[in-house]
Amino acid sequence: ALRLSYLRAGGHDLAILDQLLQLQVEATVLEKGTTGLRGGRRMGKPQPQPWDHPPAGTLSPQPATEAPPAVPAEPHGTGARGPDAALLAVELENRRLEDELLALKVRRERRADAGSRAVQQHAEELAQLQAEVGMLQCHTERTGRQLLPAILPPAVAPLFPP
Repeated sequence: ALRLSYLRAGGHDLAILDQLLQLQVEATVLEKGTTGLRGGRRMGKPQPQPWDHPPAGTLSPQPATEAPPAVPAEPHGTGARGPDAALLAVELENRRLEDELLALKVRRERRADAGSRAVQQHAEELAQLQAEVGMLQCHTERTGRQLLPAILPPAVAPLFPP
């Protein structure tokens, strides 16, 4: 949504678009990482249930909390990590290309708008000039094609040196 707002507002800086894409990638990875940790696993260790915890008052070793992996982890023997990572990479490249395409469309629309505004302005100027020509033609027809006497400044004799 942020990228679309940026593009619609006229943004076309590739560095900013790339940064927005990277932020979206991170958000997607985090979303997939958290869903993968909750219920996204098909095979492997069963998810811990509330009744699996030891009774209150007993101590059990707690695993250290880790940051979610960059790509959701799959069990090592399945080979599913490669296709998931490849799919994610293709999706991200697709989104980047869609953003680039949208930016190009926005620029083309703006150029077309600017061109149509220029055409409209020229058409208005042409109509105004044609109206003036029409008025001048009517004026000359009414006056009987008489030429108005030219208004010239008074003649000045050339100055001779003393």
